This record gives sequence, structure tokens and C-alpha cells, in this order.
Amino acid sequence: MTLTDVGSAASGGGAVESHSARRRPPRRRLAVTIIPWLFLLPALLLFLVFKYVPMAEGIRLSLFEVRPFLGDLWVGLDNYARVLGDERFHNALNNTLILAIGQTAGAMLIGFGLALLLEGTARSLWFVRSAVFLPVVAATAVVGEIWRLLYYPAEGGFLNSLLSWVGLGPSTFLDHPDTSLWSVMAVGIWKGAPYDMVILLAGLAGIDRQLYESAAIDGCTTWQRIRYITLPALRPAITILLTLASIRGLRVFTEVYVLTGGGPAGSTDVWMTRVFSLGFETSELGVASAGSVVLFLVTLLLTLGVQLLRRRREA
Repeated sequence: MTLTDVGSAASGGGAVESHSARRRPPRRRLAVTIIPWLFLLPALLLFLVFKYVPMAEGIRLSLFEVRPFLGDLWVGLDNYARVLGDERFHNALNNTLILAIGQTAGAMLIGFGLALLLEGTARSLWFVRSAVFLPVVAATAVVGEIWRLLYYPAEGGFLNSLLSWVGLGPSTFLDHPDTSLWSVMAVGIWKGAPYDMVILLAGLAGIDRQLYESAAIDGCTTWQRIRYITLPALRPAITILLTLASIRGLRVFTEVYVLTGGGPAGSTDVWMTRVFSLGFETSELGVASAGSVVLFLVTLLLTLGVQLLRRRREA
């Protein structure tokens, strides 16, 4: 049977199926429409109760001065004006962007290197991949506590001991404003790189090996094969990683809070630690809600921008 025959048969089958669908009784058509939604109903209820209702409540609170037991006071957009005019929020936004860009770029570069090293069909590689992936499944709070010990700012600290072997250090790492943000960034890269590696490994598995063989016959170097074959083929995976990493970078909180709590002197204060401080330490829930809504809008716009850019390049 030729491809034309297969196509004809397929289109004929579709016509028969379409014809039979039109002949279904109304009750059966109604059941076909409703049953999938019944299966989705538990998940939709969970999303509604634990995600969308709190989100709507946060947007409502952002328009009020929250006064527990006294009744909320309508303030309109004043909370948003405070957020946009607050110097500490500006500093937090600057730190958040530096951290997001650094962690995204660092994790993708290291993840790409790991993916190239661990790509293959050998059975022994699954153990190495699992070991490399462990930081992703470990709880962020636990990872933060471990790195606090590694960053111990004295000569007896683990990392300072390693630095002393090459005649460097000791470094204060998290305890100095000049080094604290970079130390937090290193932890984020360490935790995010294995996740990026898995996505890139999936992309590498879909590349036709004959392309590499043809390039090798033509005398292409390793860098030329990566540049002209690997990177273009990984573009969809890289787009997904950029979107996820950007969202992850803008919403970073746990590792910063565990490692430094936003200090010293606000040098690692990011947007979410500032929101947390306002909401749960100074009880300014209205301003904290406004800060959360602003972050949500920035994240949404960034995600839409990446998707539009991707579709424009693919068109």
C-alpha cells in the first residue's frame, strides 16, 4: 500500500468516524462531553481552593490597609505606589534580577556541559545521572543548611580549607555584603544545573546521529558540530528552560532566606524576602500583597514575551 492509499484510507476512516459521530444520539453526545470534565473535577476543585481563591484574595488585599479585628480600610492603589516608590524594593529588585540572570545562565551552561558528558546509551550512565540529579530532589531548606556549613567563614570551614590548599582565603562568603550575593548565586546554580541537564539530555536524544557522522566526514571540528547541529536542535528545549528558569529566578526565596535571611545589610534581599518581611514581620499585609501582585504580573509578562519571541522565530 502506498502513502497515497494510506492517506485515502485514513481520510475515509475519518469521514466514517465523523459520520458516525453525527449520528450519535443526543444523550450519548452529552455523556461524551461531560465525562471528561467529571474526571477533571477533583483536580479543578483543588486548584480552585488552594490556588485561585488565595490568588484572588491576595489581589483584594492589595487594595486595602489590612487591619485584623478592626476591618480592612480601602486605600486603592496606594499600596502599589508604596511598592514602586520604596527604596528597599528597588534594591530587592536589583538583587533579584542579578540573581535570576546569573543563576539562569550558570545553570544552563553547566547543565549543557553535564548533558554532553553524560549523553549516551551506556547502562552505567544511569547511576551517574541519578547521582548528579540528587540536588534537585533534595529539599531546598536542607540544601541551604548544608551550604551554610560549607560556607563557614573561618579557616576551619570546608570551602576555606579547600581554598587554603591553593593559597587563597579565608573568605567570609555569606557574612560580607561584597560576597554574599555571589555565594547565594553559586548555590542556586548548583541546585538548578542538574534539572537543566535532564531537559537538555531529552533534547540531545532527539538529534539524528547521521548529522554528526556527516559533519565528521566533512571535517567539522567539535565546536562546529555543537554550534551548527546541537544548539539549533536544542532551541525548543532552551526556550522551555529559559521560561522555567526565569520564573524560578524571579520567585527565589527559600535558599536566600535560609542562607542569609536577606542580609548582611540587605545585600541579598530579594523581592520575595522583602514581601515576606512586610507580610509576616511588620504585618503590612496590604503592601506585601501588592508586591506579590506586581511580581506575578512581571512573571506573566516575561513568560508571554518568551513565548511570543519563540513563535515569531518559528514562523
